[in-house]
Amino acid sequence: MEGPRSPREAELPHVLDFLTKNLRSEAPWSIAAEYPTALTSNNIHNMRIIADEDRVVSHAVMKPLIIKSPHVIYKVGAIGSVVTDDKHRGQGLSTQIINDCLKSATEQSCDIAILWTDLFDFYRRMGFELAGSEISFVIEENFDVPPINLRFSTDPKVSPDAIYRLYSSHSVNSVRTIEETRKFLAIPETKVYTAWEPNGQLAAYAIEGKGIDLGGYIHEWGGSVSKLMALFSFIRVQKNQPFTVICPRHATNLIEQMQRKPVTMNQGFLGMIKLVNFDQLAAKIKRAFRAEGVSDIVLEKHPDHFLFGIGQDLYTINNETDMVRLLFGPIDYRAIGIFKEETVQKFEKIFPLALWIWGWDSI
Repeated sequence: MEGPRSPREAELPHVLDFLTKNLRSEAPWSIAAEYPTALTSNNIHNMRIIADEDRVVSHAVMKPLIIKSPHVIYKVGAIGSVVTDDKHRGQGLSTQIINDCLKSATEQSCDIAILWTDLFDFYRRMGFELAGSEISFVIEENFDVPPINLRFSTDPKVSPDAIYRLYSSHSVNSVRTIEETRKFLAIPETKVYTAWEPNGQLAAYAIEGKGIDLGGYIHEWGGSVSKLMALFSFIRVQKNQPFTVICPRHATNLIEQMQRKPVTMNQGFLGMIKLVNFDQLAAKIKRAFRAEGVSDIVLEKHPDHFLFGIGQDLYTINNETDMVRLLFGPIDYRAIGIFKEETVQKFEKIFPLALWIWGWDSI
């Protein structure tokens, strides 16, 4: 066995063939078409393989993302396309691959790592934990909205510049380029729904699907709440069947409007998150609290525990996974009843940390 290591440039086509065969065997496209910014020669240094006599038997990829939020700018190592050949399973190869991705994330100064999976116990053994928040709304019936002068379209030929303009208005988003937006729009099975002003300006957009994933899910959207609601109403009529809108917890105005409609609301997790560089993240959090007038936040890592609190109101946290859920949610500080009310009020200026990764960035 050789690796984990990055593929050589000449090996990239073989790696993509391995991934397509194992993860997209029934799709008429290469898996690289679904992940045009992760499974590419530009990110080959973040791909990891284990080879057996020049044959790829295990793979994972890490894609660094810069996530902007009102309080913190994160560097996140998103991990995906984790697969081991059937004949080589049970040998710990996936664990080796993931740990090497985490090493790379650490070397590239990522604050946290995140991945999306249903193999919770497997990844918990490597320090990942379900954390963060995701709100989803299943729109089950048609619903009316106040009259609004918009033109709706399902034409996928939309200017990446127009999409990028609305996307950039989100308070929490990953740093993208217009060219990356162009590549995302070309992902197979991507459905684009748009609403246009009378003057021809894009007013709102919604993206459904990403290759074989996220069919029936609106995982990207942009525009004002009133125009998005009108667009969602149009989508429901067009599809003539239920679909789901995914949104972050901090999208409070949209959540309030959705709850007034015939929908089913579900609360879930953003993904499985692991702390990669706690001291670096803690320094960012402390700066955010100082900007809010809270100078005595305590956030320290010791050899066998974490110390967390404000002033003298401190709590010892023994597990890193508990720390993740305290920082990013969904733990409710009031519900656990260990901090004073004045401490909770100060926490709520920043916590839970606003973190959201839009569907096109998931790998």
